[in-house]
Amino acid sequence: MIPLPTNNNVSDKLLKVASWLGSLLILFFFIALITDVIVHGISRIDIDFFLNSPENAGRLGGIAPMLLSTMLLLVLCLIFALPIGIGSAIYLAEYTNSHHWFVKLIRKSLNVLASVPSIVMGLFGYAFFVITLDFGFSILSGALTLSVMVLPLLIRNIEDSLRNISKEFRHNAFALGLSKTTTIFKVLLPMATQGIILATILSIARAMAETAALLYTSGYVTRMPESVFDSGRSLSVHIFDLSMNVPGGEPSAYASTLTLILLLLSINIITQYLSHIFLNRASSL
Repeated sequence: MIPLPTNNNVSDKLLKVASWLGSLLILFFFIALITDVIVHGISRIDIDFFLNSPENAGRLGGIAPMLLSTMLLLVLCLIFALPIGIGSAIYLAEYTNSHHWFVKLIRKSLNVLASVPSIVMGLFGYAFFVITLDFGFSILSGALTLSVMVLPLLIRNIEDSLRNISKEFRHNAFALGLSKTTTIFKVLLPMATQGIILATILSIARAMAETAALLYTSGYVTRMPESVFDSGRSLSVHIFDLSMNVPGGEPSAYASTLTLILLLLSINIITQYLSHIFLNRASSL
């Protein structure tokens, strides 16, 4: 007998069509966005654009100070956030009971912190790092604020990566006489490398695209920073200023946006390449 079509088959087909349409719609908007940025920004891209300081409120000149400020903010943010994030994730995944009320409270708090608007984080950074700790409007204040913003994302993703590792690996390591600490650093963390890399990439993307929080912490000036205690304007803040406050600054804003996208893409590719090399070496040991 020929099976008759059921409502489930119809539902599956409708869900498949909806999934394809949603994917194509996302792809269309992505291609449209990238095309618009390239078409309007490629004409301003040259070597001088990367090496010179801005002139005429950013309409002319380059983005060298913003590039340096952005990289300093990103590097310091990761230096502060990664050790705390990995350590906290290890504690939550390996040393606590996931069903304990205090652990559940920590997770809920992390979810709340991850959804806090960036402008609120900026006000916190201004009140605590800029005023209370007296770091002033500086790259250090901005980096510390960014680290607070990305910590919930880092902790939850790395914790999930550790918890998804089968308990058999832990039991086998203990059966071989490995200590808890050795098991974590020699077995679990290498196995969770891909999750750590993914969390790091997501953190980099959020940190590099952040604008509101940096307006209150790292400052607005366009000069070249000489130390982390100097004020510095990130690329995202520069794009915001050119597009909102500088008449005729759209070409430079588009070129800065294209640079930010290329910079983020390059960092992602390099990170993935280094993680691939690390995993290959770890598997060969």
